[in-house]
Amino acid sequence: MISLFFERSEQAIAELDRKYGAAVRRTVSNILPDRADVEECVNDAYLAVWNTVPPNSPDPMISYVCRIARNIAVNRYHSNSAEKRGGNYSVALDELKECIPSGVSVESAYDAKELTEAINRFLAGISKDDRVLFVRRYWYADPVNKIAADTGSNPDRISVRLFRIREKLRKKLKKEGLIV
Repeated sequence: MISLFFERSEQAIAELDRKYGAAVRRTVSNILPDRADVEECVNDAYLAVWNTVPPNSPDPMISYVCRIARNIAVNRYHSNSAEKRGGNYSVALDELKECIPSGVSVESAYDAKELTEAINRFLAGISKDDRVLFVRRYWYADPVNKIAADTGSNPDRISVRLFRIREKLRKKLKKEGLIV
């Protein structure tokens, strides 16, 4: 697929959509409830991939395109919901608000970078299962019911695990002086 992008073949986009379209759409639809917004963000993500490959040669491609799509969807979410609330993404953000300072209290790029590094250290220090659970819920905004169904678990059990992970994160960030 990468070679199609380097050849500037329009088939590259068709292959990208065929292989990863479902994952990209799921990532975006977990953030944006409106189907038209989802499709527009997916198309914008594909255009961004087209414009960045080459020179980039991402591996794995699915992470690359989902990250681009997620960032576009988050930007759309913020512009759509300056005063509105609702959807999976709002719920996921609400769950994390006690652990992560809001954008208002993280006043500089340095502080934001420090917080990002602390979260990455935290994620590196927890089990793979907990890390995957955390990323699915708070990066991809997967609903708890979907995570439970995919893992063969009970939604209540997943909610409790997420709560415990958030508590560990909150304690770690508090210990490092990044939250009060």
